[in-house]
Amino acid sequence: MPFTNRKFQPKYRYIATIQENPPTPETKKDPLIAKGLQIEQYIGIFGLGVALIAAIGILSRRVEYAILFAIVLSIILIGFFLTI
Repeated sequence: MPFTNRKFQPKYRYIATIQENPPTPETKKDPLIAKGLQIEQYIGIFGLGVALIAAIGILSRRVEYAILFAIVLSIILIGFFLTI
């Protein structure tokens, strides 16, 4: 059953842009909002990956080669599909 009342329908059907509120002084000083941490995050993720491969390499060389092969193949396929 469709609504016949106008107050339930959106005022603007299509919005071309999304408005963003400028940061206030309170949000600039907020310690819970991370700013500029992407480089450290990427370094940490890379370090964890290297540590995982090293730990598996100590236990088994075949598993290490399989993981390295899967990572390299994934990087190649991601690059291939992004360029299509």
